[in-house]
Amino acid sequence: MDAMTLLTTRYSSSRLTEPAPEGEALQLIKQAAVRVPDHGGLRPWRFVVFKGKSALSKLGDIFAEAALEEDPSIANDLVERARQLPLRAPMVIACIAKCREHHKVPVAEQVQSAACAVMAMQQAAFAQGFGGIWRTGAYTQYEFVRQALGLAEDDEIVGYLYLGTCASEVPQRPQLEVSEFFSDFQ
Repeated sequence: MDAMTLLTTRYSSSRLTEPAPEGEALQLIKQAAVRVPDHGGLRPWRFVVFKGKSALSKLGDIFAEAALEEDPSIANDLVERARQLPLRAPMVIACIAKCREHHKVPVAEQVQSAACAVMAMQQAAFAQGFGGIWRTGAYTQYEFVRQALGLAEDDEIVGYLYLGTCASEVPQRPQLEVSEFFSDFQ
């Protein structure tokens, strides 16, 4: 797939199954992550890869415990739903912005670099025939999850990249009219 096709046909796939990327395919995805814009060469990203039933179940346990800690009266079915979230794909990569004070590079730029890494990984997966979806939400914010993943105070989870093989046909998306989003400065 050429670069222009890749960039203009990107989509998210929420229904993912085996196989997940591995070997050289996974290595290329990781390489894409660390080639993103990085003002000051701070390398403000870290990634935790959860692959296989055991690792994904442990992430699910972390999510379930976080949900209980946030709301001890939460319904059991919601705790179980939290536990099952990571099992929606054969691989989940937690993407972390490792932020630090810097005289030239504000924290916001460091988070943006980490976000670019997520997009780059998803594009690299897509280019190799895999599917993925970038998920955010409460489990990027809960203190229990942050502690379980070993985050420092200034770190931020920018999302979870779910990766695998598309389990269903990709719906056709309408082409957006770019003129609705761009204007020339007058």
